[in-house]
Amino acid sequence: MNAYGTTTQHVFKAIFIFSLSILLQSAGTFAQTPAPPQSGPVAITGGTIHTVTQGVIPGGTVLFDDGKIIAVGQDVEIPGHTEIIEADGRHVFPGFIHGRSTIGLMEIARIRESTDLQEVGQINPNIRARVAFHPASEHLPVAAVHGVTTVVPTPRGSLIAGMPAAMMTDGWTWEQMTLREELAMVVEWPSMDDTDQYREAFGSLKQAFDKARRYKVARSAQQQGNEQHHPYDSRWEAMDPVLEGEMPVFLSVGELRQIQAAMAWAEKEKLKIVLVGNRDLGLVADQLAEKNIPVMLSGVIAGPARQWEGYDEGYKTPLLLHEAGVDFCIAGDMGAASTYRIHHHAASAVAFGLPEQQALEAITINAARILGIDDLVGSIEPGKHATLMITDGNPIELWTSKEQVFIKGRRIEMVDKHKRLYEQYHLKHQQKEKNK
Repeated sequence: MNAYGTTTQHVFKAIFIFSLSILLQSAGTFAQTPAPPQSGPVAITGGTIHTVTQGVIPGGTVLFDDGKIIAVGQDVEIPGHTEIIEADGRHVFPGFIHGRSTIGLMEIARIRESTDLQEVGQINPNIRARVAFHPASEHLPVAAVHGVTTVVPTPRGSLIAGMPAAMMTDGWTWEQMTLREELAMVVEWPSMDDTDQYREAFGSLKQAFDKARRYKVARSAQQQGNEQHHPYDSRWEAMDPVLEGEMPVFLSVGELRQIQAAMAWAEKEKLKIVLVGNRDLGLVADQLAEKNIPVMLSGVIAGPARQWEGYDEGYKTPLLLHEAGVDFCIAGDMGAASTYRIHHHAASAVAFGLPEQQALEAITINAARILGIDDLVGSIEPGKHATLMITDGNPIELWTSKEQVFIKGRRIEMVDKHKRLYEQYHLKHQQKEKNK
């Protein structure tokens, strides 16, 4: 993964992915052309507007221009030359937000050249996921047409893995698709199954934060003229907003011992954290609420991890967090090809007791708030991006159709590889029946 420079490896990787894209296009399976910028005001009228934060508006109107929402309500004044989209009998919801995915960083798992998730070494705070993001990924249109309008490609595999970014699921380049860069610092808490290995890994983590603090002091002294030249280090420079409390740490944890150790360490280091995981988080829900620690649930659809646990161990975690008053969101599957399934996880949480409204918030406004992008997306409000969808029902219900998706006011092409292949093989069977 590229940090602040470019390597020969990345040049070859870019050539490979470009060649792959050309092959897919020539084969007729490349699905979606990025939409052009919004060219004039658009008003969606007559639909039921689910603002998420300001209630439900039946027979309402959403007016947006230049990619931003101008007005929402039942008596919105529509200017002349506005494109009218009649949504009678349909619903308007904000786009889904997937807070943790390999989308854009992994295309085909078995082809190493199309996978860019991890950098060499264990301490890589300067890694910026957005510059490795592949805008022509086949997984992006699949996510987009299912209502997933914002994704967070996340580096992984190292103790300090780097910085994820919020990306739109439609666009020509990673620069154009970046919604907000450097959202957090990803720290993967080491496994505690082997005591010696854990001590070594934890020692490396502590040493990295200690070096970052000493670097900060030395560079500050140099700037004040109290010390001679201290060499620039992009790794420790990237840690500065973390140490200042301006950037949260996304702490990936796997089970109770890790959760408790990670929370104690973060409190000692005075870090702003978000716990990322699912297993055992329900056991410490009251503690998380008391300490005001947000949670990003890495999926809800999961079986038990221990023989004595109930089958619903992962499914009931959202309800336990909600009842305790924990601020949480649902991130869904980590895999790029499964990013579009985020509403399946929200629906599963509802099936196991989470109120429907909270499930919707968990993949919209709650996710936006925890990621620090709630001023841009997550709800339908004036001033926010016109990133929304028109549906024929509740979008977390699996049979609901997303009829049209808008990303920053741009009407995306509602076509993806899944739909193309369905049409292709449906035609095959039609031809077969005619030839009988």
